[in-house]
Amino acid sequence: MTTVMDSAAHRRALAGRLADGGFLRTLPWRAAVETVPRHEFLRGGFFDQVEGSAPTAWRPVLPDTAGWLERCYADESLVTQIAGTVVPDDIRGEILRTPTSSSTMPSLVLRMLEELQVDNGNRVLEIGTGTGYSTGLLCHRLGDEWVTSVEVDAEVSSRASAALGSCGYFPELVVGDGLAGHKDGAPYDRLVATCGVLEVPHTWIEQTAPGGVILATLCGWLYASELARLTADDDGVAHGRLLGGRSPSCSPGRSCRPRSACSPTSTTARNARPSPGPTC
Repeated sequence: MTTVMDSAAHRRALAGRLADGGFLRTLPWRAAVETVPRHEFLRGGFFDQVEGSAPTAWRPVLPDTAGWLERCYADESLVTQIAGTVVPDDIRGEILRTPTSSSTMPSLVLRMLEELQVDNGNRVLEIGTGTGYSTGLLCHRLGDEWVTSVEVDAEVSSRASAALGSCGYFPELVVGDGLAGHKDGAPYDRLVATCGVLEVPHTWIEQTAPGGVILATLCGWLYASELARLTADDDGVAHGRLLGGRSPSCSPGRSCRPRSACSPTSTTARNARPSPGPTC
């Protein structure tokens, strides 16, 4: 049985590694990493890739597996759902289907949250609840009442809600297509998308307050992807630039309709206006 002390030590160690790597740069986010228990969002287990398998096979890793807790705090993405419905507890042996949801590597999660540049009192819309770990970090940093998260998969959202509740966080969770955002809570001061998109939906710009920030992974040819940060104007457009450094996208189609996922096609930022330098 995992003890609170074990978890706390792993959280502090993870925060130290992320800080040393330059992904964790400010004290409020470090406090969030040291407080929010990632393993609580992985209680259902995760899938490990079977080494040497072709086509790729996956096997479940459950909480009673040796090394499970340590893996929860490793800087790696952990697959949590296969083929749209299959979770680790459903499988005995191996499965050859495609991953459809994951817990993104903490270094990317924290890089995105740092780049979001939130301030106290900012209202944030997260596109892609996933396991709920990044949602929990946002709740710790800002408070539940300032966080809304959209997830297309009702079962994924339900599991995230249970995990968040077990940690004492109760943000607004919405089941729906992330491309549509959530207009009922608009305008938002910050919008962060944890799924890769081919273009920035105009709905996101419409739902972001003038001067607000949109942070998303834009995808292009040969599965290339990179983080982009846009600032919404008061005339229905947004401008910004790529942040540099390839960004591995979160699980394709996890929070939006499949057409939003990374695929080998050209990258555009619809209704976005470029600024000097590398642009999106």
